[in-house]
Amino acid sequence: MVQLSNPHECILYDKLKDNRIHCLVCPRDCKIADGHAGFCGVRHNRGGRLYAITYGKITSAAADPIEKKPLFHFHPGSRVFSLGSAGCNLRCVHCQNWQIAHERLDGASDGAGQTNLPGLIDMSPAQAVAAAKEAGCAGIAWTYNEPTIWLEYTIDTAKLCREAGLYTVYVTNGYATEAAVDAIGPLLDAYRVDVKGFTDEFYKKLAGAANWRTILAAAERAKKRWDCHVEIVTNIIPTLNDDDEQLRGIARWIVDALGAATPWHVTRFIPYLDLASLPATPTATLDRARQIGLDEGLSFVYVGNDPGNPGENTYCPGCGRLVIERSGYATTPLLVKEGVCAECGQSLKIC
Repeated sequence: MVQLSNPHECILYDKLKDNRIHCLVCPRDCKIADGHAGFCGVRHNRGGRLYAITYGKITSAAADPIEKKPLFHFHPGSRVFSLGSAGCNLRCVHCQNWQIAHERLDGASDGAGQTNLPGLIDMSPAQAVAAAKEAGCAGIAWTYNEPTIWLEYTIDTAKLCREAGLYTVYVTNGYATEAAVDAIGPLLDAYRVDVKGFTDEFYKKLAGAANWRTILAAAERAKKRWDCHVEIVTNIIPTLNDDDEQLRGIARWIVDALGAATPWHVTRFIPYLDLASLPATPTATLDRARQIGLDEGLSFVYVGNDPGNPGENTYCPGCGRLVIERSGYATTPLLVKEGVCAECGQSLKIC
């Protein structure tokens, strides 16, 4: 058992009667009794105060290509220091990181704040920034589990990133309140968000989430109010979200709400966990999803988790030439200079 000592008091909560707490970080809208945590399992009520018990607690750290997030139009070719903790405010039935994302660290049964999770280590914001620089990374990404429920730690680390000249990235499910987006937004450079599907039924079945349209609103706010670079990912799951109606709905929303130059990544589903009985996404389905995005007016639609697919590459929306070639996470600029097509001068919206 690991004792989660010295918890950090949360921001964005209201005190209620009888030492209950109303957490304001995500649309779960949790009302938390004393000695218990919210749905995420890591924001814990102790004596009528809400504490972030994973503040500075790390489960995963790695120096990654930025393309792994995936982010294709944000500092391409750079390396990013990826950090994750534990807990999540969704319960996706196919989660690849369920061992940490579905873990509860609240010790809700006895209020002790303990966990059986192995490998939990301490890393202060200052240590995170130092580790990123030592690893030769250009920025820090909060990923692997949901960064919104790690809000206070990401804010404090992002402030130090600004001072150190490092960029900042959220790899997020987007299930956040307006207040949470506004808390991190001034310190955030990129917002890579999953839009998992486009119906109430799908989000309820896949992630146990209501009010999923708040995800769309959060992405719009990150871009329009805080000028974050935004890229969208949709994991295409056979029989669940691979129909034309949902795919077209996502593409139209991106064009209308975020702009036609916003990258959309349509990625192959790999059977796992409760969805292990489903097949992997066929290449033909991924290609169809990409074409739907292009038909709806998107300039950049990428196929992911399908090695060798030409949909990994960047093509100029002006002249159609291949300007950036990709193989896995390796990026080869061919006809790009200072963010524009070297052939026709069309902006590629790369920052």
